[in-house]
Amino acid sequence: MDFDIQFLSFFVIDSDGQGEQGSKSYKHYQTLDEKSYINHPLSDFLEGELMKISKRKVERHPKSEQVPTKIGRFHVEEGYDLASNPNFNQFNKIRTAATSEDFQHSCEQLVRSYMDTSSIRGGALIVARAKLNKYFDEPFVFVLKCDFEPKVATITDEKSLIQQVEMAITTKNMKSIQYPYMPEEGMIEEWELKIHQSSHSRYFEDFLKYVEYERSMPEIVKDQVITMAKQYYEDTGAMPQYNIKQSEDEESEEQEVTETTEAPQTDFDTTMEVWATSPKRELQEQWSSEQVMEASYHLVEQIPELDLSFKLDHMAVKALLSDFGVNVHIGKQNGRYYVLLEGDRLEFGKGASPVEFLRPNEMKDIIDKIGK
Repeated sequence: MDFDIQFLSFFVIDSDGQGEQGSKSYKHYQTLDEKSYINHPLSDFLEGELMKISKRKVERHPKSEQVPTKIGRFHVEEGYDLASNPNFNQFNKIRTAATSEDFQHSCEQLVRSYMDTSSIRGGALIVARAKLNKYFDEPFVFVLKCDFEPKVATITDEKSLIQQVEMAITTKNMKSIQYPYMPEEGMIEEWELKIHQSSHSRYFEDFLKYVEYERSMPEIVKDQVITMAKQYYEDTGAMPQYNIKQSEDEESEEQEVTETTEAPQTDFDTTMEVWATSPKRELQEQWSSEQVMEASYHLVEQIPELDLSFKLDHMAVKALLSDFGVNVHIGKQNGRYYVLLEGDRLEFGKGASPVEFLRPNEMKDIIDKIGK
């Protein structure tokens, strides 16, 4: 089972890679209809790709802000419908084109908009309209971008060995847009689309200026933690302290940063903004274990698999937030931090060490040692 292509337009983008001021141009190579596509080399090149794109897993609230696949939703002002969104109109014209000429014209409008994005790379841009006959009468629109592959060659004969190929493309690492989004087979969301792009590039997000994306899980959790901290501040009057851990490259500026980030005791919003945007933070030492567990319970109730990760000097700890106070314990004595991890078994992976032959000490002996 796969999509049946109704129309397809093939474009080549030429860019010198010099950002917004660089030279950029495109050329339309060919527009195919259903009949001409069947025996065309592109049918072999794209075989199975559209179904792979539609089935690619995506999280509505991803665990990271930098994920390759996202769900986007057309943004409209309150009281207006989809037709007021310019990006939707671009896709809808392609989706409803009656002839090959109309389809090509609508695709060219989309390509020109895409060319306005900053720092795009040269490559092939394919716009296809396809139907999944088993479920839908209405078609889907796919926008596929294949960057040019450098230093590609084909094997020729035993004398010349290889022949250089210019403007080679591959479906590997291909960027894509699918509209409408299909959450599961037989169901579509006309207000949503799905984009897939490599994590370091944001061409599609730049191009889709009137599309909004669901917030990542860390952003949602961060806001909830700030709300809890604000409630604690209002109840106790205790202003959160934000001890910022400087990276090695920033150590020379540590004194300057420390001096400039000491906000007034009444400026809660400024304090929390600095805390929320700091890449490395130290323990605040304000809430009791019971208060932390209570706050964690409200978050875990909504997101059971919420991660907990931190570093003790060079040692990394990865667990679930639900483990805190149950299997993960944090203490302090004589100015040093201690982390106690509790579990039923120890497993070792790659990298053999003598530790694997350890006969564990009694907990009392360890605690006595720490106490000394």
